[in-house]
Amino acid sequence: MRKIIITYGLIAGIIVASFMFYSTYSYITDPTFEPSMIIGYTGMLVAYVFVFLGIKNYRDKQNNGFISFGKALKIGYWISFIAATMYVGVWLIEYYCFFPDFMDKYVETAINKLDKATLTAAEIKAETDKLNMYKELYKNPIWVILITYSEVLVPIGLLVPLICALILKKKPSTNE
Repeated sequence: MRKIIITYGLIAGIIVASFMFYSTYSYITDPTFEPSMIIGYTGMLVAYVFVFLGIKNYRDKQNNGFISFGKALKIGYWISFIAATMYVGVWLIEYYCFFPDFMDKYVETAINKLDKATLTAAEIKAETDKLNMYKELYKNPIWVILITYSEVLVPIGLLVPLICALILKKKPSTNE
């Protein structure tokens, strides 16, 4: 089980890191390139296909075609954790080596994109305050790590293993 978790976790991590490298390279070579959430989440979804494949491989090849929901969930979450850890590691390198001003630019861009025609002054202030709070949190490496883990684990890394475990669980039939 450990070999499957590590193998599929590393494959998923390489995929999600590759999408991040692509975005970084695109930004470095074309400063007008705006990193897209679509690119990021596409990379995560492609990577998390390996959660499904890892659970299925364990069930079919190492566990005689059977797996409990709990065991499938455990395998899926560990694969997700390895991929997320690689994502966080790559982001830390990119952030501290290539984009130390990332939060300044991100907050500035986000504030400029606020729809000032439809938002009240209070709503604009609240959103600006929230963005500035994240900018302050990003000054602490622990917060950078926690926020980055939440990007990859909370939306997809927790949901995909749950869905995969529900789909792939299979108990041995009792023929009496």
